[in-house]
Amino acid sequence: MKIKFLGAASMVTGSCYFLTGESTGLMVDYGMFQGKAEEMGLNSVKPDIDFDKLTAVVLTHAHLDHCGRLPLLLRYGFRGPIFMTEATKALAELVLYDSAKIAKEEELKVVLYTDEDVEKIMKQVQLVEYDKPFMVGEFEVVLMDAGHILGSATVLVRDTKTEKLVSFSGDLGNTPEPLLDPTHWVTKADISVVESTYGDEIHESRDEVEELAKIVAEAEAEKGTVIIPSFSLQRAQEILYIFDQLKKQGKMVEETPVFLDSPMAIKATEVFRDFPSLYNRKLETQAKTDDPFDFPGLVLCDTMEKSRQIKNMVGTKIIVAGSGMMNGGRVIHHVVSFLGEPKTQLVFVGYQADGTMGRLIKDGIKKVNVWGNEVTIRAKIKEIKTMSSHADQGQILTWLGKMEGLSHVILTHGEELPRLVLAEKIRQSLPGIKVDLPLLHDEIEI
Repeated sequence: MKIKFLGAASMVTGSCYFLTGESTGLMVDYGMFQGKAEEMGLNSVKPDIDFDKLTAVVLTHAHLDHCGRLPLLLRYGFRGPIFMTEATKALAELVLYDSAKIAKEEELKVVLYTDEDVEKIMKQVQLVEYDKPFMVGEFEVVLMDAGHILGSATVLVRDTKTEKLVSFSGDLGNTPEPLLDPTHWVTKADISVVESTYGDEIHESRDEVEELAKIVAEAEAEKGTVIIPSFSLQRAQEILYIFDQLKKQGKMVEETPVFLDSPMAIKATEVFRDFPSLYNRKLETQAKTDDPFDFPGLVLCDTMEKSRQIKNMVGTKIIVAGSGMMNGGRVIHHVVSFLGEPKTQLVFVGYQADGTMGRLIKDGIKKVNVWGNEVTIRAKIKEIKTMSSHADQGQILTWLGKMEGLSHVILTHGEELPRLVLAEKIRQSLPGIKVDLPLLHDEIEI
């Protein structure tokens, strides 16, 4: 068996791995590169593999950096099955159509694919359930709940010729978290390809409800604006759920408007409502009698006109807008309208990749250029780290420690420093285990 690394190797985005056996080739994820211009340029480069040997694709989850290049497989002649959970299919369809729409609207120099391509590639999807094995050539494959976003999966592959077991973590959840069931353990594996996004950090205790309550109270006292750049999948729904709690508990003025300014997040919330069986027990119980994603004062900005009207509204307002890393989407309009005001709070609730506007602002830049407008940042910049949907160093080590027979760990999906720190921690905590840190296009024999 060999694994070739076609993305997320010494970087966070572009997740893609090609596992080959004697007669089977399995691609795990085919995600989009995001952030730095030189990495984004890789999106249109054909992967260096023999596509005639590609038997099937399996998708861990619907985030763009894991599914965003799937329609390009048509260009390379792939017509085989793409396996994923039902919830992942529903969300991935939204993400891919949105990606095609953005490329068209922004008249990007390189349009990777069209709506028609998305429609065609989704016809190749085959649905699988958690914990039910299925065959891909000589490989037996099982998807297990990764607890990261709705429908997310860890992939366990058994080579029936050699009996070797390889686990691909996908993105591991920050368990326990407010919406979903906990991450499920892989109890046996020889080799594990695991993410390292927060490999050098230990998350603080989850206190995002109280943190957001303080932020809202400050905004209500000052009649200011809160801008929350948010990922449309999972993060937006978590934020809605928190505001629902705050209003029910009287920790937020009921009339304070919350604008969900993201058509994709609005659609994704509808998908969430369709899968209550994937919620954790507390949320599933609430959802039987009360919608956890709706509350007084919620305004769904499903049109651009509704989005434009926000800047004309006087008084306290909360704006939850895409994109999560501020590298596009409607949040950019609010940067122009509000970041120059001292009464504005810009609140980061998720990972900001190197090279994105979000990362630049988080790191302290004082001016940003938006569509030729220079905006001086006078807003208060805040970050709620506990809302990460990724496992931290301790959670990754615990996850690896549950695997009987583990002898080889391969670290991906992380910037170089977190990956190096996690590698050393694994060597200390799990002595005798080989640790590899592949670069893009590296191939490792296992």
